[in-house]
Amino acid sequence: MLQAIETQPKSLKDYAPLVGEEIIAEIHTLAADLKGARVLHINSTPYGGGVAEILHTLLPLMRDVGLDAHWQVIRAELQFFEVTKAFHNALQGMPLELSEEIIDIYNRNNQANAENLEDDFEFIVVHDPQPAALLHFHGRHNNARWIWRCHIDTSTPNQQVWNFLRPTYLDLYDAAVFTLERFAHPDLRVPKIAAFPPSIDPLSPKNLPMRKEEAKAIVARYGVDITRPLLVQVSRFDPWKDPLGVIEAYRRVKKKMPEVQLALVGAMAADDPEGVRLYARALRRAGDDFDIDVVSNWDGVHDREVNAFQTAADVVIQKSVREGFGLTVTEALWKGKPVIGGNAGGIPLQVIEGETGFLVESEKECALRALALLQNPDLALKMGHKAKEHVRQNFLSPRHLRDYLRLFRELK
Repeated sequence: MLQAIETQPKSLKDYAPLVGEEIIAEIHTLAADLKGARVLHINSTPYGGGVAEILHTLLPLMRDVGLDAHWQVIRAELQFFEVTKAFHNALQGMPLELSEEIIDIYNRNNQANAENLEDDFEFIVVHDPQPAALLHFHGRHNNARWIWRCHIDTSTPNQQVWNFLRPTYLDLYDAAVFTLERFAHPDLRVPKIAAFPPSIDPLSPKNLPMRKEEAKAIVARYGVDITRPLLVQVSRFDPWKDPLGVIEAYRRVKKKMPEVQLALVGAMAADDPEGVRLYARALRRAGDDFDIDVVSNWDGVHDREVNAFQTAADVVIQKSVREGFGLTVTEALWKGKPVIGGNAGGIPLQVIEGETGFLVESEKECALRALALLQNPDLALKMGHKAKEHVRQNFLSPRHLRDYLRLFRELK
């Protein structure tokens, strides 16, 4: 049932000019006692989300420092992903009434995958709620250490869903990792809770430097007028990312600055059927306003095109109302763009108010901050310099690798 995902080789030494030799040396020291350790990461999609992007870098870097690292993706029926997206939302507080049918779909698909899971790994990292029941159905073998890596905020979940997942499935793990310690629900009973944020790969096509002229030429192909100001939000089409609220904020800006444009740039992931519905809603909300572009991977928008939209943007927005971390914020900051972000989840780790961007709670605030940056490009440039350095110090792939190595050593 599980699908093995292949990744392209990467070399840790290539990151030294960006992160410094000190952290590279520390990583090699940490990895010395883990040489040959078999590590398996399991998630629910090989593309279309932040977890998949992270693993496409983290796996080859783990291999480069001597670990025998692997990545597998669960396979399941479409109904399963409808259920697990509902679980994802419920763990962040949305209502959901559990039914016997929902429970059966979740258990049946996890059990089928668990029956095909290999036994010869020392560390198994299970990402998010979709495959969280694998340990329960597979059982413990060969003294493997199981880690649940939760990329969302479970501090105030739908209690019915939490009470279903926590005692039967989650409490079995040896450790749980969250972006922030406060994202862990206080009654989670695993022996170790760790907290470290995700990361971006500065050497990926999405994050390599791109000339402004090249970026503008790319976005022009999607109907953007490169002579006029551009607001951009890059995210999944997800209610927590509030794309409809971004459209309303844009319309407030447009009353003051009629020449402004908006691009909503997203991706459809295999494990997120809800995204298609919200994409359609965003199109309907945009209506006949041809200054709003709603584009996705369906339109040929991939890593290079996302890079172009973020590079060409005059203002980058991430108006999330709930958020795990927000790698699209990190990407924009790395490109020297101050970000207007929702004051939610891990965004305040990245958007330092008045220094690397602005934190907002409403459409009105979002519009006012966007206007301030559009009308003061010198301020935007100054904040952008701080933004890039903040990411360099805190949110690049080598630091993420170091955090995992530290955790593996503690659990060994």
